[in-house]
Amino acid sequence: MGFTVVITDHDFASLEPEERVLRPLGIPLEVLTASNRTAFRSALARADAVINQFVPLDAELIAAMPRCLLIVRYGVGYDGIDLAAATQAGICVANVPDYGTQEVANHAVSLMLAVHRRLLQYDSALRQGRWLRGPQVVPPIPRLKGLTLGIVGLGRIGRTVAAHADSLGLHRLTYDPYVSRSAAMDAGAVLVDFETLLRQSDFVTFHTPLTAETRHLLGESDIERMKPGAVVINTSRGAVVDTTALARALHAGRLAGAGIDVFEQEPLRPAHPLWTAPNTILTPHVAWYSEEATHTLKRRVAEEVARVAQGEWPRSLVNPEVRPTARLLAGATIPETS
Repeated sequence: MGFTVVITDHDFASLEPEERVLRPLGIPLEVLTASNRTAFRSALARADAVINQFVPLDAELIAAMPRCLLIVRYGVGYDGIDLAAATQAGICVANVPDYGTQEVANHAVSLMLAVHRRLLQYDSALRQGRWLRGPQVVPPIPRLKGLTLGIVGLGRIGRTVAAHADSLGLHRLTYDPYVSRSAAMDAGAVLVDFETLLRQSDFVTFHTPLTAETRHLLGESDIERMKPGAVVINTSRGAVVDTTALARALHAGRLAGAGIDVFEQEPLRPAHPLWTAPNTILTPHVAWYSEEATHTLKRRVAEEVARVAQGEWPRSLVNPEVRPTARLLAGATIPETS
């Protein structure tokens, strides 16, 4: 029996990069088109590997995958996959953690600079026939050099943001409970607790996965502790920030602005108060995007499937606790190629 790869969903124009990796192994790709959950479960039952983008994979769906060795996600975040259920079932879960590091870091810094320089206000005023002089913009713009950037999460993206901030003359603080003081220093940042970061930072940018610990990491009480006139940037996961509380603070003038690429519910619901928040730039979860990043993402997803199909561990295993009981230990068989 051949190795069956099922793609739950995707929004790409083609699967050419994946096919280029898997075709030499004789591994075809099957994209699910099931219109109901029962049919979806039936299709997953024959999968040896599952590639996933947006469709949530809960415990019930994972229980319907008796053959599955691997779930690999198109992306960095994997909060849409029930990791505990997958681990209990012996299924490896993998992601692609580094395909868009530069893109996300650049997007975060771009949002920060655009909000700081009040580009939305200047553009809007000019289109309405108003030629604003610099001092007429509200709130006033301080000089960037010498301000403080707080980086929440000092992984690949956080470190890249820190490097960009250095070139801009920003002081850098970081909060990351999994990073040592020396590692923070190597990135040019000072490791502090979360409250200190909020109180001292002119900009706070989030680069952390969504977990039980980070859900609403920035909540209403945290926003109240932030430096008045600060700016919030989020290009990580939407639920890391309580966006309703953030919108209230923006409307009240407590914060100077925000740049948000990710949302608790996507697409952002039409009535959400962020739409009308002043000096706020919203982008539709595209911080990761470039043509090169897209190709890298798709290729690396397929490479993880190829590794598992040949009996190897995935390179970016996010549930290493599965190793002692992984179905992969029983061995995987790829079809013979002619």
